[in-house]
Parts: sequence; structure tokens; C-alpha cells
Amino acid sequence: MIAAGATAFAAAPAVAETIKIGAPLSVTGPASFLGDPEAKTLEIYVKQINEAGGVNGKDLELVVYDDSGDANKARTFATRLVEDDGVVAVVGGSTTGTTMAMIPVFEDAGIPFISLAGAVVVIDPVKEYTFKTPHTDKMACEKIFEDMQAKGIAKIGMISGTGGFGKSMRQQCMSVVGDYGIEVVADESYGPKDSDMTPQLTNIKNAEGIQAVANPGFGQGPAIVTRNYRQLGIEVPLYQSHGVASKSFIDLAGDAAEGVRLPASALLVADKLPDDDPQKKVVVDYKTTYEEATGQPVSTFGGHAYDGLMILVDAIKRAGSEEPQAIRDAIEETSGFMGTAGVVNMSANDHLGLDLTAFRMLEIKGGDWTLAD
Repeated sequence: MIAAGATAFAAAPAVAETIKIGAPLSVTGPASFLGDPEAKTLEIYVKQINEAGGVNGKDLELVVYDDSGDANKARTFATRLVEDDGVVAVVGGSTTGTTMAMIPVFEDAGIPFISLAGAVVVIDPVKEYTFKTPHTDKMACEKIFEDMQAKGIAKIGMISGTGGFGKSMRQQCMSVVGDYGIEVVADESYGPKDSDMTPQLTNIKNAEGIQAVANPGFGQGPAIVTRNYRQLGIEVPLYQSHGVASKSFIDLAGDAAEGVRLPASALLVADKLPDDDPQKKVVVDYKTTYEEATGQPVSTFGGHAYDGLMILVDAIKRAGSEEPQAIRDAIEETSGFMGTAGVVNMSANDHLGLDLTAFRMLEIKGGDWTLAD
């Protein structure tokens, strides 16, 4: 769909002036399960917005680069977006690694950047032009430990990916686990290319007093962990991160995914939400639009792109300007925005704007997402 170079996407007929938005994404490569739905989402909604008259009377022009999950490529494309393409804002950065490589480019150029990556380091400490839409890894840790605490779980094992997201989430989990009266009695890790985590999980299984296991990570690693977990007959609850919040995880893990718990956005259980849930209309509308347009199941990752684009469009409208500084200021003033991730209230000290209530605790049952008990 998108080559390794760039594709300019503007559904409406060409006009003299457009609002040019950059989208460096991991459309192919190991993080394609993130970047592919993100790119499709942006294309669907840019087309929809342009057909409805654009923004402030101008069409959006989306410039997509596929970095294949490579941080060096991402930085090169970020420079190109600023110096050659002249974008006024950016929605992208599928992974923590690619995002962190691009941040200095956009900060130096004064271009507002709404990242789609998970790690808290993207926005903590706060950077002037950098924002993000997904819940943070720290929030995921807190939601998991909150659930464990409610179940009386006091001793756990951790098995974490060593990539950017897994490493960051492990650090965040270790920093807050004590707040919940929980002790980590086994701490293992695996690399992004590892295909068998049985040795690490055996160490966890043999640790004294283990009552649950948490797996910070994304991509294929957590699916392998889940399969190996069941093969070893480990019976205590297994918690995954929001980094696996797509149907592809269930497909990869198969029957072994049954009973896995994880924090995620309401999007995965859109149809199961009560009718009076204030988020239901947004997530159902997005789910319906995406699945009808692509023929593929919705994921929270595409939802992050939807939120990023809509926050940006709302900011441009409120700013009444396509000047990057004005757009940045308006993004920071976003308040009461209902997205697929939850209600967003940003400020000078918070460039995410979500609190812990935006997460739902889910459990996989019968090969599908359900609201956890």
C-alpha cells in the first residue's frame, strides 16, 4: 500500500493551498501491526475530512513515510518532513524507538508532534512540541497492579522484552510495584528475535510463592511467552500489556491466550459497553468505519492514530491558523476531547491528558476480548 518512500494522500481534488501533515509510521517490518492500521486510519479519515470540506476551508495533505520500525530511517524521514515537505504538524511514531529518534528533529524545528508510541518517556519529562495519544506504560503497570492488589496477589514474576517499549515498561513497573504491596520475586527478559522463552518461564515457575506473572512487551514476543506459559502448565494468572491490544495477538497465541488479562482502551470491547457509557459512540463509530473500509478487525493502535489526527484537526480549527506554534499551543489546551483512548485533558504539565480511568481491564475469553470481572 505504501512504499518505503513517501505517498502524498489527498482525496479531494487538488487545491492551491493544503494543510500538510507528516506521518512517519512503521507500516512494514516487525512493528507493522502498529503502523499498518495507523496508516489506514489516517488515510480513511483524511479522505473523510476532505470530502466534508477540509479544515478551515483547506484540504489536509498527508505525507506518509514507512520507516519499517528502524529508528535511523525514522530520523531521516523526520528531517525530510521538516526540510523538504514543509509539514506544519506530525502524527506518527509507531514505536518508542522511532519516536525518540524523531523528537529532537521536531523539537528543534518547532513542529508539533503527536506520537503514537506507548512509553512514558515520550512525554515525561514534558517536551515543548511533543505530545502522545496512547496510555503510558507506567499507567499500564498501575492498572495491572491495581487489579492484582484487588485479588490479593502479593508475589509476582516479571518477564519483559528488551526492546524500547518492554525495557521502559519494566522500569516503570519496578518503580511503582511497591506502592501496591507487591513483590517481584522473579525477573526475566527476552530479546526481540527470541523464539522460545521456556528457560526464563521455567525459572519463574520455580520461584517460591509466585501468584501471577506480568509480561511487559509487544510484537510476537508476548504471544510466544503466552504459548510457552501454557506448555509449561503455569496456572497462576498471566497479565500482558496494552502493547498486545490487537486481534493479531489472540491469533498468534491461539488457545493459550484464554484467560490472559490486560489493560486496554474501550475500543476492543466497543460493542460490549453499556449504552450509557459516554465513550461508546466514539469507539463504535470508529470501529464500524475502520472495519467497513478495510475488512480487517479494529485494533487500539489505529485508534491512537484516530485520536492523534482528531486532536490535531480540533487544534487547527481552534487556532484558526496553520502556523506550527499556534497549533502547538492549541493542542496543549485540548480539554474534554473524547477519543478512543478516553477523555483527553492536556496542560502545560501533561502532554498526554489521560488518567487511569481511561484504561479498561480486559480478559480474553473464547478467543475474544471481554470486560474483566
